[in-house]
Amino acid sequence: MSKEQPFLTDVEQLRARARKSIEDGAVTPAYQGDVKQAIDILQAVLATEIVCVLRYTMNAIAATGISSEGVRDEFEEHAKEEQKHMKAVAERINQLGGTPNFNPEGLATRSASQYVEGANLVEMIKENLVAERIACEHYRELIRFFADKDPTTRVMMEGILTNEEEHANDMHDLLVAHEGKPMIARG
Repeated sequence: MSKEQPFLTDVEQLRARARKSIEDGAVTPAYQGDVKQAIDILQAVLATEIVCVLRYTMNAIAATGISSEGVRDEFEEHAKEEQKHMKAVAERINQLGGTPNFNPEGLATRSASQYVEGANLVEMIKENLVAERIACEHYRELIRFFADKDPTTRVMMEGILTNEEEHANDMHDLLVAHEGKPMIARG
């Protein structure tokens, strides 16, 4: 009969391991993910969030026309929330020992979403809805990827996904209001 391993690590072992590789910062031996791969993935997430900040900010400034004030306010609010996502992702990259890539060169190719301004209010709303749908799908996939290998990153992504789903819903509601027809069936 095999001896069961205790759930908790012996405190003395835990202390010794914590002192062993202090240059690794937050990445301890219990981290089960591939740190380099996690950083590379998060660099793409960072680029996506930067593109979203830029697009929403541009839309908030450029939105014109009748009843555009409420839409501008929504774009501005989303830009601020996307900036919070950007900072959280950059902090996580830093925690994992990487350097967040804020270099604008190549930003569009690193990002999952595109920077499309839209020629009028309805097109701006549509492009933001498309970008939010891309983010939702991408972040769901990343949540499954990080799973229990990197629970800190997974939980961060879950929080961002919750907010991105709210953004998608907001954009859908604005589109319905400005086009006068629902795009998704409510059952």
